[in-house]
Amino acid sequence: MIFPREVPAANPPADEPMKTTLSPQERQARTWMLVAFAVVYTVWGSTYLAIRVAVGTLPPFLLAGSRFLVAGLGLLIWLWFRGVAMPNARQWGHAFIAGGLLLLGGNGLVVWAEQTVPSNLAALLVALTPVWFALLEWVRPAGMRPTWQTATGIVVGFSGVAWMVAGRNPDGPGGAVNGWGLLALVLAGISWAAGSLWSRYNARPESPWMNAAAQMLCGGVALLLTAILRGEPGQFHAGAVSAQSWLALVYLVVFGSWIGFSAYIYLVKVATPARLATYAYVNPVIAVVLAWLVLGESLSRQTLWAAGVSLIGVVITSLPRRG
Repeated sequence: MIFPREVPAANPPADEPMKTTLSPQERQARTWMLVAFAVVYTVWGSTYLAIRVAVGTLPPFLLAGSRFLVAGLGLLIWLWFRGVAMPNARQWGHAFIAGGLLLLGGNGLVVWAEQTVPSNLAALLVALTPVWFALLEWVRPAGMRPTWQTATGIVVGFSGVAWMVAGRNPDGPGGAVNGWGLLALVLAGISWAAGSLWSRYNARPESPWMNAAAQMLCGGVALLLTAILRGEPGQFHAGAVSAQSWLALVYLVVFGSWIGFSAYIYLVKVATPARLATYAYVNPVIAVVLAWLVLGESLSRQTLWAAGVSLIGVVITSLPRRG
């Protein structure tokens, strides 16, 4: 794994106009930010498919806990060998809260819901996350009211998501859907937004990669404790796990956690909350297409048009603010 050296944030203050020229250091920061966004946009869109395959024969919280515990521990050891400073006690405390919100509440509920909710619909409902980002950013202490540009982008993007949900045939391929699963996905989006804002505004290691490792490790422990309380270890039988589920778990550890989650935590540090939230508009497009190609879940012409509307919302939200 190759990570960039620490670079300053590429975003100017909200009340400062965009500069026409950038220094080499600023160009490097901008490049890494674009790479991180590309990773989060594409890789995380594919994880909904991997989760759907994995939970076919693996208990949900045991799956998620094993994924993040292995990923977090592996990344922590790698960073330790590189001489990166370990988190202090206060940073570990904040990592446990952020990891619980992001991974137990955010990811764990998604994994649990995908036992009964098709992966494309799960991705569409999680795309509500930018709404929670904006609202939680507004109501937090010293929070900022959304600008008209941000509000417009959120409305346009959310309209596309709503159009996609309305255009889906619930009796088509993808399996049964229940109300508890849908509610879990909404709560997952709220928890994910809360965890992201907590991580952004509270004490954390200077290295975003160490921050990611600490949060994955803490979140993995919380998920495994939940799995134990639910009795999932007793339901696990290695011989009953399919090869597809094992491969999906490996994919989730390597691409979803080491690469995808690390890129996300890097963006938490260098990107604004509004821009960070735009991944939730792009992920459903990729998830819907992959679910259609691999699992045969329905994909209508209306869904394609709605996905285009969501992407317009991304563009509006991501446009530089004028001074």
